[in-house]
Amino acid sequence: MPIYRQLNTYPPGPELRFPAQLFHFRPPADPLAFLSGIARKYGDIAHYRAGRQHVVLLSDPELIREVLAADSRTFVKSRVMQRTKVLLGEGLLTSEGEFHMRQRRLVQPAFHRQRIAVYARSMVELAAQACEHWKDGAMVDMHQQMMRLTLAIVGRTLFSVDVENEAADLGAAITALLDLFPFLVMPFSEWLEKLPIGPPRKAARAVRRLDKTIYRIIESRRAQGSVDGELLSLLLQSHGVEADGDHMSDRQVRDECMTLFVAGHETTAVALTWTWYLLSQNPEIEARLHKEINSVLQGRLPTFDDLPQLRYAEMVLAESMRLYPPAWTVARMTLEPYRIAKYLLPPRTLLMMSQWIVHRDARYFPDPDRFDPERWTLEARSSRPRFSYFPFGGGPRQCVGEGFAWTESILLLVTLAQHWTVRLVPGHPVEPQPRLTLRPKYGMKMVLKKRAQQPGNGNWRISDTLAAANSTLA
Repeated sequence: MPIYRQLNTYPPGPELRFPAQLFHFRPPADPLAFLSGIARKYGDIAHYRAGRQHVVLLSDPELIREVLAADSRTFVKSRVMQRTKVLLGEGLLTSEGEFHMRQRRLVQPAFHRQRIAVYARSMVELAAQACEHWKDGAMVDMHQQMMRLTLAIVGRTLFSVDVENEAADLGAAITALLDLFPFLVMPFSEWLEKLPIGPPRKAARAVRRLDKTIYRIIESRRAQGSVDGELLSLLLQSHGVEADGDHMSDRQVRDECMTLFVAGHETTAVALTWTWYLLSQNPEIEARLHKEINSVLQGRLPTFDDLPQLRYAEMVLAESMRLYPPAWTVARMTLEPYRIAKYLLPPRTLLMMSQWIVHRDARYFPDPDRFDPERWTLEARSSRPRFSYFPFGGGPRQCVGEGFAWTESILLLVTLAQHWTVRLVPGHPVEPQPRLTLRPKYGMKMVLKKRAQQPGNGNWRISDTLAAANSTLA
């Protein structure tokens, strides 16, 4: 008998009964309330069963650090993330081991600071163009607006293509894939997806739609030649892991492109959507943000070099991602017996760590439900444990595009807030929907309101400012 079976194997936790064991993550169940309730009742380390799967929920920053950083090689991604290979293939989110490390090293140059500084110009240009199309008093779904904008930015910056005309179709396909999350976490979904039933068919159609665009982009880049520093060119110029050194196959390139195409815009769009909502509910914080924007920019468009002066904008976004983290949970599976705290967990135990829970822990964030950007002063940040806040994960698998995402989020927020305020439509329901990301369940219906003319900009028009900026940068 293995030694771990003779020890106190699992921490305390709820005894779920059938069918709750199987469907606690399926609608109409509320995974956020389910996990939060376990953490409140059983503390920083708790256990429950989901069918045959043993799950240990960790809510202590030090234990999370051990799993994500110190002992990262002891684990693999969770079953749910592995199941997304049906959609994403062997991309950065799903690959493991040496192959993952190789792919990460390959794409890393596309996210170096120097490259992000180049991308910043396109980020601001596309945000400014979005401003031009907005109309005072119009009612829009801000989530859809942010999805279209960030999708266009990923297309232009990482793949040097214009996908704005396809944004609606691509966005619908990505939404269909993300809505598949409850199906993926069902027991026996590996077998169910082979049946001619709704969810697998819908997913297959969505994958075909995205593949159509991805493969067209790949073929176009191969025909036109590489672009210096561009992500797609780096992938196409790389060599595979095979001994004969063949170029990476179209399928491998497709998998990385699909991962970065989907993940590269989704989290930023979700973060910005929740930020607009929180600003609309906290006008005094919005006013302070506007004051910083007016002071730093004086009516001109922001640039990459302005980022150090836009500290309050960064604090607003950090606090927004604390309350509504786009990635609301992360999980790892043990490969071998693993000792944590006073427990020795058997192989194939799933360790779950929820940003939603830890980010709202009053031990680290007093009055945790209050939106307060002042939590992100340098002094306040230094007083908290490192993994009390981990919106981009942590350790060797921390999001490779984190710098890209911060730059994009700040520049888009500032460019749009410089000229517009938004207000939630009265009575519109606001509820987070925990899928692979934390989207707003009912969208985010808001009314656009044009801000008064800014100081120092004369008879200002966005198109004039953008033309001047392009002339200066050319």
